Amino acid sequence: MPIYMDRHDLSIVTAKDVAEAHQEDLKIQHNYGCRGLTYWFDEVRGTAFCLIEAPDETAVKEMHKSAHGLVPYEIIEVDSNVVNAFLGRIEDPVTSQNPDDSEFPVINEPAFRAIMVTTLVDSALMISKYGKDQTHNLLNIQNDLVQNTVEQFNGLLAKQTAEGFIVSFPTVAKAISCALDIQKKFAHYNKNNPSTEMCIRIGISAGSPVTKDSDFFEQAVCLAKRLSSIAAKNQVLISSNVRELLKENGLNTLTNNDAVRALTLPEEQFLNNLFDKIEKIWNEPDLDVESFSRHLGQSRSQLYRKTTSLMGYSPNDFIKEFRLSKSLELLDKQYGNITDVAFQSGFSNPSYFSKCFKERFGLLPSDYTP
Repeated sequence: MPIYMDRHDLSIVTAKDVAEAHQEDLKIQHNYGCRGLTYWFDEVRGTAFCLIEAPDETAVKEMHKSAHGLVPYEIIEVDSNVVNAFLGRIEDPVTSQNPDDSEFPVINEPAFRAIMVTTLVDSALMISKYGKDQTHNLLNIQNDLVQNTVEQFNGLLAKQTAEGFIVSFPTVAKAISCALDIQKKFAHYNKNNPSTEMCIRIGISAGSPVTKDSDFFEQAVCLAKRLSSIAAKNQVLISSNVRELLKENGLNTLTNNDAVRALTLPEEQFLNNLFDKIEKIWNEPDLDVESFSRHLGQSRSQLYRKTTSLMGYSPNDFIKEFRLSKSLELLDKQYGNITDVAFQSGFSNPSYFSKCFKERFGLLPSDYTP
């Protein structure tokens, strides 16, 4: 049976109030074919998230409506393994407290998480540069460095990607402290191993598991990935809400570091707009700075100024970099020959594609080893 997570936006309620509402759900859940697994409650943000096994979304709504009238604002279907990976549990925590000698557990644990994404720079090129055996050894070193550090800061390794990791943290302070420690360890490795230097980019955002019109933690993960993709080598790039959370908790000292850069909200909005557009039109052969400016509703000068300020390179270089990164994915999947990949990546001239590829990655597309 499917598992759903719903979101309740509540005001002026306590953890005990939510626990009592949960107990009312459990009393009648069988009438709707549901099984309440657990929930999370954030008294500061006024949000509650219920994890429920149910035949469909309607059953979840009707159960809540009949039990206490607190109908959820959003409901999404989730994978229990993914929920556990990000939030650390899919059942009531063992440490649930019973205030006032209540007979039922009272949970006061937020589902809000800091999300860290690590990206090993040009990881797709490692086999071409070092061969399979040495690449395997280097990736094991990367994995050990990241995983051991994440564990020290109470992070959860939610997902391993081809380029790095997606990690969930209970607080933004732990996420940034972990990221800085990871960068420190990579710097130490690179100093002692200059011939096999590994550079890592890190992006950190924060958010809730269920937001409007998105999948589980989708908004926070998407932003962290984008931050990671544009961060300078060996840099930690954080979102505007992470910066505000640090400020609210008096932890500004964590950002007083050359390795940490925080985006402003306007920069973040521009970044999302930039990627939303490029992800739809990146392989159109007639895409250039002029047409890209029109898609974004900005003048060429505005686009140039904002792009160079945000990423350090021009809109034309951004388009080219995005296309070249996509071409690596196509080559990795062995999607046709070099000419096919060039055209599929938006390059109208295969020779120019090979030239750009060589300038960016240090080898020709024909020398790339998937």
